[in-house]
Amino acid sequence: MLLGNQINNFLLSILIFIFLFPNQIIAETISGNSVLFGGLDKITAKFTDFEINIGESKKFGTLSIKIFQCRKRPPEEIPEDFVLLTVNDMINPDNPLLIFSGWMFSSSPSLSALEHPTYDIWIKECKIN
Repeated sequence: MLLGNQINNFLLSILIFIFLFPNQIIAETISGNSVLFGGLDKITAKFTDFEINIGESKKFGTLSIKIFQCRKRPPEEIPEDFVLLTVNDMINPDNPLLIFSGWMFSSSPSLSALEHPTYDIWIKECKIN
């Protein structure tokens, strides 16, 4: 009987969540055409903004950044941008070192942060042109 009550409570909790937060469950995202990044050279303390189109690569210092996909929430939702990318350190061009591969999120840069001793990059915006 105790197990039945736990299951009922769990299902009730899920239903309450669905009714209280329906937009978070069914929200559609919008595909973007390019990504605006902020970059920091930690040695010189120089900030740089740069833009990369989807499917293209760009260098920032010794880093080579390739963008595969960028998505953003609709304007009526809580702002959030998602970018699928890879980052290679090209300090030795004959042997590039993959230092990041995956999704980055604009609202939580520390959630999937780039770990590099010299450079820091973050998403500023997934642009829809």
